[in-house]
Amino acid sequence: MLPNTGKLAGCTVFITGASRGIGKAIALKAAKDGANIVIAAKTAQAHPKLPGTIYTAAEEIKAAGGKALPCIVDVRDEEQISSAVEKAVEKFGGIDILVNNASAISLTNTLETPTKKVDLMMNVNTRGTYLTSKACIPYLKKSKVAHILNLSPPLNLNPLWFKQHCAIHTAAMDMLGGSGVESQCRKVDIMADAAYCIFKKPKSFTGNFIIDENILKEEGIKNFDVYAVTPGHPLLPDFFLDEQPAMVTKKADSYGAVPELKEEKTQPPPKARSGAVEETFRIVKDSLSDDIVKATQAVYQFELSGEDGGTWFLDLKSKGGNVGYGEPSDQADVVMSMSTDDFVKMFSGKLKPTMAFMSGKLKIKGNMALAIKLEKLMNQMNSKL
Repeated sequence: MLPNTGKLAGCTVFITGASRGIGKAIALKAAKDGANIVIAAKTAQAHPKLPGTIYTAAEEIKAAGGKALPCIVDVRDEEQISSAVEKAVEKFGGIDILVNNASAISLTNTLETPTKKVDLMMNVNTRGTYLTSKACIPYLKKSKVAHILNLSPPLNLNPLWFKQHCAIHTAAMDMLGGSGVESQCRKVDIMADAAYCIFKKPKSFTGNFIIDENILKEEGIKNFDVYAVTPGHPLLPDFFLDEQPAMVTKKADSYGAVPELKEEKTQPPPKARSGAVEETFRIVKDSLSDDIVKATQAVYQFELSGEDGGTWFLDLKSKGGNVGYGEPSDQADVVMSMSTDDFVKMFSGKLKPTMAFMSGKLKIKGNMALAIKLEKLMNQMNSKL
């Protein structure tokens, strides 16, 4: 990993969403130089599912060698932003670096995205970034090392990435990956080291779109296994990046799917084994119980292409549950489209839903939270399938 040089000693870094994840990782990296960190985040009390608060992050920052100022900030609230900036200037004398890390996502297409979700994403991702930048710029102008770092997925205008979703979906690995997907990912440390590289550059380094791996390669980093959750394990290709190293594609193939990240001409759907879909649904039906139905409460519809395909359903709302050929009696909460071959692979555990989704083999419409529940149910059935 990139070593600390001490160049950020005494610098004040204002980071939104710094109570956990990438924001906290960047904070800890700067803290090792002796930087002052303003933790501008919403979490003041522990969340039942997400670890960390602004106060626990502050303790970690102090332990790493930095100074910390925890501030309760919802970036949708201009007064909270202004108050945090004023407190930062009062305590540390100014602001040298702003990291706009806080964000909101919804893994849905246009028709299935509620207006409330759209407002949340616009207010956090766009308006919040603007307001925080506006509040910090007067103090950044006085700094010798001033930087504003806006974290986002890679910016790529290829229509491929805009066809199915109206929103950023960098958390899809968590949403659909299920158990074990973390082994195909990198640690947040790679973002922290990339951010640190940017912070060390002069003020003239501005207006750049940067990929974390690329800037670290420029710094001389050659061994990226140090950033892997499971060193040596093939990585999931990033959303939005068209080109992937040939080796990643080769390794991914051995795990049951090749990422098809470039638009291709339509190919004939792969043929499934005769009766494989019907047999899969039979096993699924035998596995159903009142407890599963009570815990799921959703109706799933499958649009399958290829031999043995057509429209199928899985009703996990009716007592005891039901499966069958054709459309469900009640409107489906989730509609999944894929080939019959990929359907069988997914239910038998040979194809990860994440990889299928990323490569375009799986298309999902409807409630993503309920899609996650089905993915968990698939994991339970893998041994039987």
